[in-house]
Amino acid sequence: MPPTRKFEDQLIKNGCRFVAGLDEVGVGPLAGPVLAAAVILPDRSTIKGLNDSKKLSPKKRNEVFKIISLRALAIGVGIVDWQTIDRINILRASHLAMKLAVDALEVKPDHLLIDGRYRIRHPLPQTAIVKGDSKCCVIAAASVVAKVIRDKIMEHFDLIFPQYGFKRHKGYGTREHLARIREFGPCPIHRRSYFPIRRSSIIQIPLDF
Repeated sequence: MPPTRKFEDQLIKNGCRFVAGLDEVGVGPLAGPVLAAAVILPDRSTIKGLNDSKKLSPKKRNEVFKIISLRALAIGVGIVDWQTIDRINILRASHLAMKLAVDALEVKPDHLLIDGRYRIRHPLPQTAIVKGDSKCCVIAAASVVAKVIRDKIMEHFDLIFPQYGFKRHKGYGTREHLARIREFGPCPIHRRSYFPIRRSSIIQIPLDF
């Protein structure tokens, strides 16, 4: 069952003018940033094919991303790098990315709808929805934006560090990725606080990236 507008519509019925959906991507990977997106869609807006980004093929995600980019009233993106993830832990880093995404919106929302169990440290009213990216249209839109942008970032890093295969696995701990870490050691964008990286004693790539 695709996501619906029932959460946004109820808030609008109760007096909200702008409702932002918020989602992050990149909690699990061993490398690269965690990235969050905040999206405000027009009232009554429907986007054909919109769904949780994980349920869409790369081709369909890119198609939906283009439609969201054209129709959205505002899109904000927050990026927290791997050094910060190592310093403050991934949960705090993902919440920081979401806060940065909200603050980057050019239109101030009246309410935030957040994917997951936790609200973030932000003064705006907010509601956390478990599996919100598969239930709520505006969160699904945020999940698509976040996924597409982070994938592009990892494809860029694939050009810089081609030996790791980032274009294929986007930094996740696949068998191929783990084998490349064992062969080449971690590179500068690997998260040192994550166990597979922390236990690797071979670091052949300079850390002055």
